[in-house]
Amino acid sequence: MERQAVTVWPVTESRQDDSLVTAARGGDRAAFGRLYHHYARMVHGILLARVPPREVDDLVQEVFLLALRQLHALRDVSRFGAWLGTITRNRANDYFRKSIPDAMVTEPVSENQAESRTANNAAEQEAAVILAVVRALPEPYREPLILRLVEGMTGPEIAARTGLTHGSVRVNLYRGMQLLREKLGESAKGAS
Repeated sequence: MERQAVTVWPVTESRQDDSLVTAARGGDRAAFGRLYHHYARMVHGILLARVPPREVDDLVQEVFLLALRQLHALRDVSRFGAWLGTITRNRANDYFRKSIPDAMVTEPVSENQAESRTANNAAEQEAAVILAVVRALPEPYREPLILRLVEGMTGPEIAARTGLTHGSVRVNLYRGMQLLREKLGESAKGAS
């Protein structure tokens, strides 16, 4: 009989999140700050899978401000992570609905800025290529891969924070990694 590893997510962490959400609903800003620290990587990863990297940090702040304002509307405190994920995805969609002013697109660049842009090292360029490939994958694989590879979250952490089952996260990570390897292999063949 083959043994399989089983990871059990501590129930106490879930209960702690529930009590933090309840306290934050009651106006406890420190509790909301702890929720921020607990969920910021998840929000960052979801946004990174959907919007330009330069916009992610500002949008993380916007998501948490919106969540703070709407916390009273959350029906089930145990679903905070899934609710926050939905807010994050909606904010990413809103980002693309806004029109970008022409002035921002045609903004002049100084010589120093131009030199620093061309001085990007190979690692940054490789990371950008990999991120572009991940972002081109089907939606069910993008977020789990970014949460795992970029944000360093474990499968159980991803499941607990996003509201997905551990099994679906594991399957999406496995299939996403397969697709990522295939796509990177194709791009490597095309580059040679």
